[in-house]
Amino acid sequence: MKIALFVHCFFPRHFYGTETYTLNLAQHLQQLGHQPVVITAIFPGEPGGDELIQRYEHQGVPVIAVDKNHLPNIRVQDTYYQPAVADVYRQILRQEQPDLVHVTHLINHTATLLQVVNEMGIKTVATFTDFFGICFNNKLENAAGELCAGPNATRSNCVACYGKAVAEQGGAPAQYRIFANDEWAERAAALAVRLRHIPPVRGSHFARVIRDLRVRPQTLLSLYDQYSAVITPTSFLQNAYKRNGFRLPMYSVWFGTDIDRALGKSLRPEGVVRFGYIGQIAPHKGTDLLVDAFARLPKGSATLDIYGPRDQDIAYFDRLSTSFGERVRYHGTFPKSEMARVLSNVDVIVIPSRWYENSPLVLLDALATGTPVIVSDVEGMTEMVNEGETGLFFERGSCDDLTRKMNRFVSEDGLLEFMTGNTAFPRTVADMVRDTEAVYRTVIRH
Repeated sequence: MKIALFVHCFFPRHFYGTETYTLNLAQHLQQLGHQPVVITAIFPGEPGGDELIQRYEHQGVPVIAVDKNHLPNIRVQDTYYQPAVADVYRQILRQEQPDLVHVTHLINHTATLLQVVNEMGIKTVATFTDFFGICFNNKLENAAGELCAGPNATRSNCVACYGKAVAEQGGAPAQYRIFANDEWAERAAALAVRLRHIPPVRGSHFARVIRDLRVRPQTLLSLYDQYSAVITPTSFLQNAYKRNGFRLPMYSVWFGTDIDRALGKSLRPEGVVRFGYIGQIAPHKGTDLLVDAFARLPKGSATLDIYGPRDQDIAYFDRLSTSFGERVRYHGTFPKSEMARVLSNVDVIVIPSRWYENSPLVLLDALATGTPVIVSDVEGMTEMVNEGETGLFFERGSCDDLTRKMNRFVSEDGLLEFMTGNTAFPRTVADMVRDTEAVYRTVIRH
């Protein structure tokens, strides 16, 4: 079967969870005798080329990249529905002639892709890895930084999130500055929605922004009906979409990992617990919570090693890296092939995210290598962890509670050894791909 895998960005420039999932899927599908091709995009503003459509190969997988510098977003609507890309995808799909399309992320491609595959009669499957279909910022986090259930009736909460994102950029227009204030963002958005038909708001750029945000949920809800099946890695993610009106055939397929499970742990210094963090260094990931909590532990009782890009949010990283001097060690990124070695030098992985994580791959890698975890109490992670046996939960956003949970590993004799002995995750990528292939076959038969 020829399978076109659509992902928003890809290796070698982008290498996080969804990209890794897509690469793993493609390589294992090849091993099963299928013909996968990855169709990705270059973000506007990234280095591109003269050609709109570019081809290359990554680790034996053929890749087609659409350079969005040639088709940049002109308005908010273009971030989720961009008719200008339709002919590009018609051309690619006519050339590739896939039996099945599998979308692992729609960013850059937008829901216009779903219209194209529908008119061409191609069966389409999706893997939902975040909340793009529901939420403007993909994270189900409102303008005040609190967890969100989804768009409200007037979509004013979506307008507030957009306004805050613009306000936090340098040189934001004056009308957006009020959105930088957490207390006023929601109120300002609600007022703007009510006044959108009144001069001077009517006909303004801001009125069009409001319109695009207000129709986004229904536009995606309608176009997502083109999916023949949806795969979700967690029950929580599946239920979130159902609560927001999506009535699609959904299948729970846990991710898998092929990390070296036999490497074991290096010898740790006596009386010292080695905490680690691996991932993006950004506010929604809660890296600052971890650094602050670590600083409260008894001096000399623990170490903290942080692995992640230094340039994702430079101001944020600079604040963290200068807070506690040499007590926190920052290592930058490393190849995926080094994950087992890195985890062999970590006793406990901490995932302090403020947003709804959904089965992050670093969590599975930690469990698979016998590394206990401390995770924020959001369902996309807690359903993967047996509290008290393979890890601990802390109250999302609470530095005090995270400190308490970290201190348990420091102060409770035998806790680390007990959890290390109980922690495992046997599921492999091959297991995941076999389950995914079964979904494909169900879709093709019907």
